[in-house]
Formats: sequence, C-alpha cells, structure tokens
Amino acid sequence: MASGSCMCGKINYEYTGEPAVTALCHCTDCQKWTGAAYTSNVVVPRTNFKVTKGQPKDYDATGASGKINKHWFCPTCGSSLYTELEIMPDVTCIKSGGLDGGKNDHKVAVEFYNRDRLGYARPVEGAEQKVEFG
Repeated sequence: MASGSCMCGKINYEYTGEPAVTALCHCTDCQKWTGAAYTSNVVVPRTNFKVTKGQPKDYDATGASGKINKHWFCPTCGSSLYTELEIMPDVTCIKSGGLDGGKNDHKVAVEFYNRDRLGYARPVEGAEQKVEFG
C-alpha cells in the first residue's frame, strides 16, 4: 500500500498493489494543470485507489480524444491529486509528487505527448516514447 496527500494535508488517499504503469505526460493540458513541463503519474487500477480523508474538487477538461479528463484537486491548497480519463475507465492516474515517503521513485515506463515536450526537457532514458496517447 502507498499513500499520499495534498500540500495542506486536508486530502489523503491510498492505493494497494503495484502500479499498472508509470508515465510522464507532456500534453499542453498537463503543462497547464501543473504549471510545469509535464505530469508525473503512477497509474493504478481504480478499484485499488481510494480517498481516505477530505473531499477533493474536480474539473472536467476535454482531451485530444474528445473524451473527458476529470482532474481532482484540493479545494484549499489547489494541489493536483489525480486524474480519471474517460478513455481509460479502469485506472486512476495519481500525480506522483503527492505520494508520501518517497513512493514516487518508480522508474518511468512511458512518456506521452512527447510532441509537446518543452525544449529543455529531455527524454527519460529507457522510457517508451509516444507522440500521443495510446
């Protein structure tokens, strides 16, 4: 089991088992969502994920697929917590920076939307590179 929280501690969550995949996403929505070059994600089965404290807020964005990408965040401090993508209905994409105790040290398996990668960001050695999603 691994746990995580927002910056202010009003939202806590946990997941069990191993991640299905670990991924960076360079799409422009993720850049806007984080205010950074990409999101770093630990992707787990939705049935293995649960919020254990607090009530996160959500925001629906329409992804490049035309489907909804639901972004969950803390209503107090604004921390990005996780996303649930309509095109991937069985998984939750946890933003790895919120994981507790160094549990965000999984090796990155894949980088999505590398076509949108910012110029100073370099590919992760050994990670599969995808122009888009899928």
